[in-house]
Amino acid sequence: MGLRKVTVKESVAHQIAEIAWYIESKGLIQTAEKFTDEVYDFLIKFSDSRRIHASCRDPKRAMLGFKCISFRRKYTVVFLDTESEIIICEFISSKAIHW
Repeated sequence: MGLRKVTVKESVAHQIAEIAWYIESKGLIQTAEKFTDEVYDFLIKFSDSRRIHASCRDPKRAMLGFKCISFRRKYTVVFLDTESEIIICEFISSKAIHW
């Protein structure tokens, strides 16, 4: 099994941290920690080179060559896929994507 390098952009880390901070502000500290752990574990699974991901359904992102995958049906992970590396570019609410 070939593994590719997974690179998470700083802006994505901030987006994940903002969501975790919101969860934590509601008094759910352990839930916020669990959420961040699950997100990063999900992103690490992208390293498997046997997986093929679909292009984004959003025409603008698809035209730029981005690929999208849903996380918990509530969030969308937008990334670039090459043979040697996965670059995570966005982690956004699925409702924020309008097409």
